[in-house]
Amino acid sequence: MRFVVMGKPRLAAIPSLQAGALLVMVLMAGPACRREEARSVSSVAAKTESYAITGEVIDVALEKGCLIVRHDAIPGYMPAMTMEFLVEPGDLQNARRGSRISATMIPSETGDFRLVKIWPAGEPAAVVRRKTQDLVDETTRLGGDAYREVGAPAPAFALFRQDGEVVTSDRFRGRQVMLNFIFTRCPVATMCPAAVARFQQVQQKARASGVDNLELVSISLDPLHDTPGVLREYARSRMIDTSNYSFLTGPDAAIRALLAQFGVLAEFQGDLLNHTLATLLIDETGKIAWRADGSSWSVDEFLSRLKH
Repeated sequence: MRFVVMGKPRLAAIPSLQAGALLVMVLMAGPACRREEARSVSSVAAKTESYAITGEVIDVALEKGCLIVRHDAIPGYMPAMTMEFLVEPGDLQNARRGSRISATMIPSETGDFRLVKIWPAGEPAAVVRRKTQDLVDETTRLGGDAYREVGAPAPAFALFRQDGEVVTSDRFRGRQVMLNFIFTRCPVATMCPAAVARFQQVQQKARASGVDNLELVSISLDPLHDTPGVLREYARSRMIDTSNYSFLTGPDAAIRALLAQFGVLAEFQGDLLNHTLATLLIDETGKIAWRADGSSWSVDEFLSRLKH
C-alpha cells in the first residue's frame, strides 16, 4: 500500500477515496489578559509577524488567561526576559510551572504578546525525538514492506497526549487499544467527527458491558496545527471522557511513518486534506487484531471483538 503526505496543513478537508523593538517587560501587575482574547489567536499567526520562542514557564495566571514565561533571547528582536503572554485555553490548562516550552510568539498592535503552537520542550521533547528517529529509520529500512497486516505487531512510537505528557506505545501493553487518525479542523461530518463519535459510543458501551482494559487513541493527521493544547480544547469542547481516550500528536516525521506502517493515506491538495480512514484494534500483546477501513464500521462489531 502506498502512502503520501504532501505540503503543509490547511484549514479544510474533503472525504477520502473509499479505500478502506518595542520591548515590554510584563510583571504580575501588567496588562490584564482575558481568556476571551486568547481563544482565536492562532488564526492571527498567518496574518502578522511571528517569532519562534523557547523558555520556561514561571507561573500560570489562570484567572487572566496568561502564562508568565522566562524566555530565551530572540535574535534580532528581543533579549531574554520574563514576560506575560496570552495563550489559548488548552495551552493554559496544560502549562506547568518549571516546564520548558517552545512556541510561536505574536506581538500585537496593542502591545500584548501571544503564544500559539505551544509544544513541550526539554527532556520530554528529546524522548519523542529519539523515538521518532527510531520509527523513521525502521520505516525507511522496511520500505515497501512497512505496511503492517492484521496479526503483525503494531509499531513502537512516542507522541504527546492532549495534556502535554509523553505517551509511548509501551504504555498500552496489556490493554486493548482501538486506534484511528483524525484532525481537529476536519469539517466533513462523515469523516473525523463521525470517527470520534463512534469511539465515544464504543467507550460507553464497553464500559457498560464490563470491558475495563480498553484504550481509545486518535492520532492527529495535522500535527503542525494540532498541538497538545489544541487537542485538549478539542476534547473539552466535545465533552469527551479522556480517562481512557487519548488524543496524540507529535513530529510530522513520526506521523508520516505511522501512516505508512498502518496503511493510511493522507495528502494535502492545495487547501484540502484528502485522507482515508482506518480503525484498528490492537490486542494486549501489541499485535494488530482487527482492522476496518472507511467510516461506516459498526460499533457493535468492534465490541464483539473486545475481550471481557
